[in-house]
Amino acid sequence: MNFYEIKANTIDGDTISMDNYKGKVLLVVNTASKCGFTPQFEGLESLYKTFASEGLEILGFPCNQFKEQDPGSSEEIKSFCQLNYGVTFLLFEKVDVRGENAHPIFVELTKKAPFPGWNFSDPVQEKFYKINEENYPEFSNDESIKWNFTKFLIDRQGNVVKRFEPWETPDSMADSIRELL
Repeated sequence: MNFYEIKANTIDGDTISMDNYKGKVLLVVNTASKCGFTPQFEGLESLYKTFASEGLEILGFPCNQFKEQDPGSSEEIKSFCQLNYGVTFLLFEKVDVRGENAHPIFVELTKKAPFPGWNFSDPVQEKFYKINEENYPEFSNDESIKWNFTKFLIDRQGNVVKRFEPWETPDSMADSIRELL
């Protein structure tokens, strides 16, 4: 499936085709409001403010699959993101990002940019491996998304260029974004 053929519902309930983003550089992120990585909203918003005028769009997809860290309604999630982090980039309705009910966007992105594997010399990755093993053993060693704030960078032609794992901060992505703009 072509990325631009996929549709998704915004947090306000409008259906949008990814076709609307042809010619843009995209950062697609699965988000959560009650996660240890939630402060990344601030860095994502900073990237958006810095690069939006050059063609960057950030698409945030709330997800409640990881320890139920985004249990709120669409209205609660949107309000939380705006009030606490000043989020102005587009948020979508809550979706699953892995498993049999995964949204087609994340099915496609994970096919194009599978999980690169664990680095057990990194204590953060070792911690998340153990969390996955305990809670989601079926997903520990596959290509799926491992946690909230996995980020996919997509070029102006709709190609997935890079996958950034949750422990990779938004500011660490700035050079990769800049190269595509």
